Amino acid sequence: MARRILVARQLPEAVEARAQRDHDATLNLDDAQYDADELVRRAAGHEALVICSSEKLTPEVIARLPAEIAIVATFSVGFEHIDVPAARERGLVVTNTPDVLTDATADVAFLLLLAAARRASEAERVLRARAWPRWTSRWLLGTEVTGKRLGIFGMGRIGRALAQRARGFEMTVHYHNRHRLPPEQEAGAVFHADPDDMLPHCDFLSMNCPATPETHHWLNAERIARLPDGAIVGNAARGAVVDDDALIAALGSGKLAAAGLDVYEGEPNIDDRYYGVENAVLLPHIGSATVETRDAMGFKCLDNLDAFFAGREPPDKLT
Repeated sequence: MARRILVARQLPEAVEARAQRDHDATLNLDDAQYDADELVRRAAGHEALVICSSEKLTPEVIARLPAEIAIVATFSVGFEHIDVPAARERGLVVTNTPDVLTDATADVAFLLLLAAARRASEAERVLRARAWPRWTSRWLLGTEVTGKRLGIFGMGRIGRALAQRARGFEMTVHYHNRHRLPPEQEAGAVFHADPDDMLPHCDFLSMNCPATPETHHWLNAERIARLPDGAIVGNAARGAVVDDDALIAALGSGKLAAAGLDVYEGEPNIDDRYYGVENAVLLPHIGSATVETRDAMGFKCLDNLDAFFAGREPPDKLT
């Protein structure tokens, strides 16, 4: 039986086609950004919501949702935009889309490190400005990646996939995780129970942890000071895990050689100072932006809805 679902943002064509085939789906054809009032208004008459991280389900919004809304499927792995305790208290089922973003995000995490090390964005800007100068042996010298030490803060699925890619560059992998991995998942990586102890061993540091109160601004001035001079930092996790003031200062002083960022605190309204930091590779949160991954994310949303409406436990249930 087709169910009434509201898809709050425009999703990949294949996902929308399946939603319309299997359900009575209301689509957002022009991809308008609904504020809280508009989202609540449009939710009337529906049984399920499909949202993205752009829709903020605060306790107030959750309390105002029509009683018919029984499940929310978020087109994301992260769920910081949803007040999960409030949803649980209301009896609202919430699902997310884990597992399918791993390879795409790990690719971007390594891209950030490699591009930052080899000053790729600086070189491209020179070329696009038609300012390729006379060759000299000292121009745009970067940092060798092969054989260096990589520290991974957060060794979940994406962290482990990043480590696998790093081994192809003969890097020595160090990591911190809340729990030590079994040997078959460590694959020779060096575990540090105290992440501060890992930092002196990091020629490269990649942030791959979730955003939690414990990781908020984890990479601060004190921790950057523990890194080797000339280290390179990458962040494809969440912007809030990095203290912007500390990172920008370290890039300006030369303490860090470079950084590669795909996520930012307050995005898309990022700290204006980043636009002037020449030794930072800046990407606009494209970690999951492949056709294959975005289709898989949408299909997971629909799989979760199908399971719920069939009376089964959604495979990716959060509440």
